[in-house]
Amino acid sequence: MIKSTERHARIQRVIIIEGAANLFVLTAKTIVGFSTGSLAVLGDAIHSLTDLANNVVAWIVIRLSNMPADREHPYGHRKFETLAVFFLASLLVVLAFELGLNAIRKENVEIASGRLELGIMVGVLIINIIVAWWQRIWAQRLKSDILLADASHTFSDVLITLAVITGWQLSAHGYPWLDRICALGVSSLILYLAYSLFKRAIPTLVDQYAIDPEVLISAVQEVKGVRGVLRVRSRWIGSSPAVDLVITVDPELSTTNAHGISDQVESLIETRFHITDVSIHVEPYSH
Repeated sequence: MIKSTERHARIQRVIIIEGAANLFVLTAKTIVGFSTGSLAVLGDAIHSLTDLANNVVAWIVIRLSNMPADREHPYGHRKFETLAVFFLASLLVVLAFELGLNAIRKENVEIASGRLELGIMVGVLIINIIVAWWQRIWAQRLKSDILLADASHTFSDVLITLAVITGWQLSAHGYPWLDRICALGVSSLILYLAYSLFKRAIPTLVDQYAIDPEVLISAVQEVKGVRGVLRVRSRWIGSSPAVDLVITVDPELSTTNAHGISDQVESLIETRFHITDVSIHVEPYSH
């Protein structure tokens, strides 16, 4: 069995290697895009930029997940992940609109296609296939959801790059409007990715509840000795939920018994909702 610290180290190593591959792919696509004048290839380069940024975010998440709370960050450091995701989504929106506007406004120009550029793009395609396959193997070995999700994302990049290469080649052989269509398609995809990232980040940043309050109250009232729930709060801290409760118990109970009920409530929430950050305050019940 792999120790937790060793497992985290291996996951970080996989992410770093994938990030290096994505940096190479990003550079190659950018060079081909500018040298051939293909907006579709440049759009695919922007998409590769999101992959590289995702690697950075994933690396930060793995690093911060092991850092304990401190005086300046009593709730931990997990919201740094959310801030990074929000910044990435905002950047993607700007890049997607810029790419889309260029595709609409750009005059018809000759799209170039040389053997060298085509060879580079085919090489990029092969690298993405190898990285996706290799990362999926390590995701299964290390039982890592974040690596498995990233491997699926990389495989989707293979399909996108394949479509971009096809559109680029057809454009270079007398159908220049196809390059615009591909560029607009990639722009739309980037906007959708940005939307997905905003959906992850905004609820956390505005402290939207992580679990329906009524569901929490119903669960807490199953514990024998709980007379009522005065306050129930939940929110996301990074990708993990936290719960804050105020419950009431019989005022004649001893402190020990009251804390016993509190422990039962905490155990129930941790087990049923898979939450480890639970804060419970006990008050005497009053009519």
